[in-house]
Amino acid sequence: MTRPITLFTGQWADLPLEEVAKLAAGWGYDGLELACWGDHLDPWRWDDAEYVQGRLDLLERHGLQLFAISNHLKGQAVCDDPIDHRHQAIVGSRVWGDGDAEGVRRRAAEEMQNTARLAAELGVDTVIGFTGSAIWKYVAMFPPVGQDVIDAGYQDFADRWNPILDVFDEVGVRFAHEVHPSEIAYDYWTTVRTLEAIGHREAFGLNWDPSHMVWQELDPVGFLWDFRDRIYHVDCKDTRMRTGNGRNGRLGSHLAWADGRRGWDFISTGHGDVPWEDCFRMLNQIGYSGPISVEWEDAGMDRLAGAEEALAFVRRLAFDPPEAAFDAAFSSGG
Repeated sequence: MTRPITLFTGQWADLPLEEVAKLAAGWGYDGLELACWGDHLDPWRWDDAEYVQGRLDLLERHGLQLFAISNHLKGQAVCDDPIDHRHQAIVGSRVWGDGDAEGVRRRAAEEMQNTARLAAELGVDTVIGFTGSAIWKYVAMFPPVGQDVIDAGYQDFADRWNPILDVFDEVGVRFAHEVHPSEIAYDYWTTVRTLEAIGHREAFGLNWDPSHMVWQELDPVGFLWDFRDRIYHVDCKDTRMRTGNGRNGRLGSHLAWADGRRGWDFISTGHGDVPWEDCFRMLNQIGYSGPISVEWEDAGMDRLAGAEEALAFVRRLAFDPPEAAFDAAFSSGG
C-alpha cells in the first residue's frame, strides 16, 4: 500500500498522547496526524529540541509515523470576527490573554508561525488547519451586504495570512486549509476566490475532506480534479443526509449533533453518503500519494469501535493506482 493511513488526534485530545498512540497502534494505523492542542503538541516549544525529540520518540515506541500536524483551533482565530466566548473555549489561555480581539488574532497568527517551525523540526512538510473568516457572518447575505465588504474580507485574509505563509516558506512547510463552513474558503467558489486573494502562492493548499462538501451539495470528486495541484493532504470523514422528510434542513437548525431532526450529521466513515470509491479513484488519477488521515467523528457511535472500523474501511478502498499495482506484481515475479 503506497499511502499510509493515519488517525487525526483532534477528537482524541482529551486523552494523553501516549494513550492515543497505544490505541492507534493496536488498531493498526500507520501513524498519527497530531493536533496542536491537549497535550499532543505545543507549537510554542518548537525550539525545545528535547521536547521535539520526545514527541518523535513516543511515536517510535508505538511503531507510528508522522506525516502532518494540525492546528485548526488557533488558525480559526486569525481572521475571525467577532472574537468571543467561543474562541476563549478553544484557543487556550496563552492565545486568549486578556481577550482583546486584535490581540487574540495576533497571538493566534504567531502560534501558526510557530506551528510551521515545529513541523519543520519534526521533519514533516504539511500543517493542516483553518483560517477563520471576517465575512462568514455574512453568509446569508441579508441584511444586504455590499461587494466592497466581501472584497475587504478576502483582503483581510490575505493581509493576515501572507506573513504567516512567509514563515511557512522560510522553513519549507506547506499549509493545507480545510475547506469548511465558517472559513474564508468553505465551498467551491470561495476556494477559487481565496487562492486568488493570495496570488496562488504555493505555501497555501488544501486539505480535502469530503464530509463538508456532501451536505453543501458539492461534488467532492470534481473538486479533487479541479484543485488537483492544491491537494496537500486528505482527511476522511463521512456525512449522512437526513433531508428527505421536508422538515430537516441543511443548516442543522441549531440542533445538537446526532439529533434526528438535523438535516445531516457526521457519521463513521463508510456509513454515510460520501462516494468513497469514486473519491479514491480520483485520488489515484490526480497522483495523490500522501497520507490518508481518518478523522473519526460520530456522535452516535463509541469511538473505540468506530476508529478501528473506519481504518478497515479506508484500508480496503485506498488501493494502489493500477500502474503501481502492476509494477509491484511484475517486480515480485507475480
